[in-house]
Amino acid sequence: MKRVAISTLGCKTNQFESAAMIEQLKAAGYLVVPFTESSDIYIVNSCTVTARTDAETRRLIRRARRLNPDSRIIATGCYAQVAPGELEKMPELDCVLGNQEKQNISDLLESAEHSVSDINAISTAEPLKLTSFAEHTRAFLQIQNGCNSFCAYCIVPYARGRSRSVKTDDILQGMRDLADNDFKEVVLTGIHLGAYGLDLTPATSLTSLAGNIDTEGIVPRLRIGSIEPNEVSEELLKLMTTSKCICPHLHLPLQSGSDSVLKRMGRPYTSSFFRNLMAQVSAALPDAFIGADVIAGFPGETEEEFKETVQLLEEMPFSDLHVFPYSSRPGTRAAGMPEHVPAWIVTERAARLRSIAKLKKSVFLERFIGREFDILVQGYNNKNGNCKGLSRNYISVSFPGSKSLVNKVVSILITSSNGEECSGIAVNHPQGITI
Repeated sequence: MKRVAISTLGCKTNQFESAAMIEQLKAAGYLVVPFTESSDIYIVNSCTVTARTDAETRRLIRRARRLNPDSRIIATGCYAQVAPGELEKMPELDCVLGNQEKQNISDLLESAEHSVSDINAISTAEPLKLTSFAEHTRAFLQIQNGCNSFCAYCIVPYARGRSRSVKTDDILQGMRDLADNDFKEVVLTGIHLGAYGLDLTPATSLTSLAGNIDTEGIVPRLRIGSIEPNEVSEELLKLMTTSKCICPHLHLPLQSGSDSVLKRMGRPYTSSFFRNLMAQVSAALPDAFIGADVIAGFPGETEEEFKETVQLLEEMPFSDLHVFPYSSRPGTRAAGMPEHVPAWIVTERAARLRSIAKLKKSVFLERFIGREFDILVQGYNNKNGNCKGLSRNYISVSFPGSKSLVNKVVSILITSSNGEECSGIAVNHPQGITI
């Protein structure tokens, strides 16, 4: 039995695709081992969002060659899709496969030829089969791929192609397969999730899909991945307020709080629109976890524009922020823009935004001390006797418990927060002892 190891960089879509590839390879008779071990075949599922992630892919390829000089090393993913020629020059690498080739990875694993399909020529999204997931309690399910937005800073449309959606019936069957394998939570993922269904015949929507999942009651928890601010409809918010399974959790890629920066980025909304949206979300879902992406130091960002972002972030009820220092990505419009911000200023601004994020998360978590939440237990630590899990509104909670509670939902009284996660005790069991 040949051994194969996979290392995954980047987004939840890549994580899902790696899990699907692992399932496919196991079915084909391969033994999947950790990437840190000696293996016959190594696969690097690459990301290409920044030049740094490209460098990390190359580092992992060289690391694999050191782990086993006689191994076969394959690069796939977004870097492989966008710049196969760069990777083909690496003497450590044996084969480059594009994103579409993940569908048949077991057939191509030992091919002598590089294979990178023209991603822009692909108009349909065939579902990657996945019935299990390494985390054992929650799983990702890819419902959409590609993006039509072409924001100035982003290479993803070139790596993933045009927006295309998995058919609703295929998604529902994928959900049922995961539920049959005892997954309690499924996270819907995609590159441009809010565009789901627009390319199908007849056209449908993310709200309609989520409503179908809710009506059928396939899983206890459904979590929606990152969605563009201008695609959070009143219908979606209304569904989230009444749904039995959709979690009160939204992640909104804001990117900047300055209208002039948003315009240069090619983002289709204003800071005023975003403020109004946040007010609607907070009113409809007062306990919701609201995360956001924000970029520090986009080309031409002045001190005044940065202050506009700081002001918006400080005013809004965010639960957490993902802060990205701007990094020039060749092939994007932003890379050719004038007045790139000096690296030291970008670093300073990113640090300021991260301090805001830290405070926002701490304030959000402290709100729930003294309240009870249903926690889906994800793991147990033998060393300290604590379980750890997630609330529906994405609070990470640890509490004294037992291994038997993993993948069960337990009612927990929140007793404290350290700013990153909460601690608590099982209700009616002060010592966390649950029979």
